[in-house]
Amino acid sequence: MTRKTIVPALLLSAALLIAASAAWGEDSSKSSFLSGVHKKNQVTCADCHGKSLTVDDSETALNKNCKGCHGGFADLAAKTKEHINPHNSHLGDTNCTACHKGHVASKAYCNYCHSFAMKIPAMGTEKESTDKKWVQESAPGKKDLKSNRVESTDVVVIGAGGSGYVASITAHDAGAKVILLEKMPITGGNSMLAAGGINAARTRYQERLGMHDDPAEMVKETMKGGRDKNDPELVKVLAYKSADAVDFLVSLGADMTDLVRSGGVAVDRTHRPVGGAAVGPHLIKVYRENAAKRNIDVRVNSEVVQILSDGKGRVTGVQVKGKHSGVYTINAKAVIDTAGGFAANNELVGSYKPQFRETASSNQPGATGEGMFLAEKAGAKLIDMEQIQIHPTMGGDTKVLVSETVRGSGAILVNHAGKRFVNELTTRDKASAAILAQPEKSAFLVLGESTRKSNVQIDGYIALGLVQQADSVAALAAKMGVPADALTATVAAYNKAFEAKKDPEFQRQDIPRPVDGPKYYAIWVKPGRHHTMGGVKINTEAQVIAKDGNPITGFYAAGEVTGGVHGWNRLGGNAITDTVVFGRIAGSNAASFIKKEK
Repeated sequence: MTRKTIVPALLLSAALLIAASAAWGEDSSKSSFLSGVHKKNQVTCADCHGKSLTVDDSETALNKNCKGCHGGFADLAAKTKEHINPHNSHLGDTNCTACHKGHVASKAYCNYCHSFAMKIPAMGTEKESTDKKWVQESAPGKKDLKSNRVESTDVVVIGAGGSGYVASITAHDAGAKVILLEKMPITGGNSMLAAGGINAARTRYQERLGMHDDPAEMVKETMKGGRDKNDPELVKVLAYKSADAVDFLVSLGADMTDLVRSGGVAVDRTHRPVGGAAVGPHLIKVYRENAAKRNIDVRVNSEVVQILSDGKGRVTGVQVKGKHSGVYTINAKAVIDTAGGFAANNELVGSYKPQFRETASSNQPGATGEGMFLAEKAGAKLIDMEQIQIHPTMGGDTKVLVSETVRGSGAILVNHAGKRFVNELTTRDKASAAILAQPEKSAFLVLGESTRKSNVQIDGYIALGLVQQADSVAALAAKMGVPADALTATVAAYNKAFEAKKDPEFQRQDIPRPVDGPKYYAIWVKPGRHHTMGGVKINTEAQVIAKDGNPITGFYAAGEVTGGVHGWNRLGGNAITDTVVFGRIAGSNAASFIKKEK
C-alpha cells in the first residue's frame, strides 16, 4: 500500500547551521547563508540561536528571539497591510518559524490550507534557499542529527490535536508525568479547523432553554447516521458522557453557551462559543493555555516513527525523530495514540476509495495516517479503513470548509437551476450525494441577513472572498449565474415554510430563520474529503485492541485515529465530542494503569 506523507517545507536543521558556523568561523561572512533582511543587517548566528547555537526541536529560544526582535503577534498584526491578517489568524500564537525562515525564503503556513497571494516581508529569494555552497559546506552536519539519548516518562501522547491535549491534561491532573509529541511545527491538528461545535445531550445549557434532550436519542441518531455500523457500546459512552465533556471544557475556560442544530439531529444539540465563533480555534487556545499552566512537556517537530513494545503484548514507549535532535527513545509506562486521521493523504485515500483520490481535502496537512499504521505495527487491529467521509459544503475550488452550522442557522442549498433539491439538515453523506447528483456536481448556500448575523463565521467567509452578496434575490441570482425567477420563487417558498414552521417540499426539521434582507448572500460549494471514520479498534476504556481481540497492555487511543465510534458516516458535531470524551477516558485510564503498576 502506498502512503504519501505530506509534510510542509520547513527550516533547515540547526545542526546544519552549527556545522556551517564551524566551517566559516565567527565573522560576518556567515551572513551569506541568511535571507532577506537578516542578510542585509549582517545578523550573526548567536543573534537568533543564542551563544550555544543549540536548537531544540520546538525551536523555543529561536522563537523567543524572533519575538524579542520583531515583536509579538499582536504588534505585527497592527502593522500588517495584508487584507488577510496572518498574525491574527485562527492558528493562534504559534511558532514564528512555522512560516519564517532565517536561511531560506519564507512561506505562509496558511497556504497549506488556503491560497493567498501573500508576500512575506524580508522573505529572501529562492536562489538563496538553494545556495550550493551552503548545502555542500553543511552536508557533513547531517551526521549530527542522530542521537542515542533515552528519556523516560509516565505517559507519552502521540499527536497534539484535541484528543492529545485532552488526554495529556487529564493524565497530568491525575498525577502522571506526560510528554505530548506533535510532528508538525504547530499544535492543533484537525481540531484547529473544527468549525461547528460539540454535540452533547442533557446539558445545563439545554436545560436553561427548557430543552430536555435525552442521551438515548443521541445514541439512536448517531447509530442511524453511521448506518448502524458503529460500535453501539462506544456510541453509548459518547452520548452518556457528552454532557460531562461540555462541563470539562467549561472548567478549562471554554465558552460552550450557544446552541445550534447539525445535520441528522432533531434538536439543538451542538454547543459552540457565543455568536457562532468556530469551536476549534477556541478550544485549541484553551488547551494550549491549560497545558502551559501545568508545564506539560509539549514538543513540536517531533515525529513518532515507532511504537515500542516488549514482544509480550505490552507497549514500552516510542522512538521519535526530532527535527533537530534526530532519533531518540522515550520509555513510557503508557502510550496514548491520538495522531488523527488520513483525509489529507491523497495516495492513502485513493488506495481505499479511488474515486476520492483527486477531491479536495478540508484537513490540515499533517492528517496523513501514520498513527494508525504505527499502532498496527505494534499489534493493533484496524477497522473500517475504507470509510471516508465527504463533507457537502467546501468553498468552491478551495480547501475551506463551510460549517454545517451555516445550514443549521438557516441557509438553504440551491442548485444551478435556482432550486432547492435536498433537506439541508440531512446527514453529510446524503447531502453530499445529492450535490454530486447535480449536473454541475456543485451547489450554492443561500442565506439572508438574519442568518449572517447569527453566525460570525460567515464574516470570515466574506473576508476570504467566498461569498457573493446583493441587495435583492434577483441581483444575487445574476451574480450566481442562476435564473432569477427560479431563485425568487425558491426563496419565497422557503420563507412561506418558515412562517408555517413546516417544510412540505423537503421536510426540513428546523427552519430557524427566513432568507431575508436587506442583503442576500450565496456561497458556491462542492463536496470534499473531510473525515476518516476508520482506524485503530478500541474498547469503552479507550484501550487499543490487538488482532486477537485482547487489549494491548498500556496502550490507549482516542479521536480520529480510532474506528468504531462513527460507523460509516459521522454526524456533524460528534467529532469534538469524540475527542473530549475518549481523550478524557484515555488520559484517566493511562494514569490509573500507571498507579496500579507501582
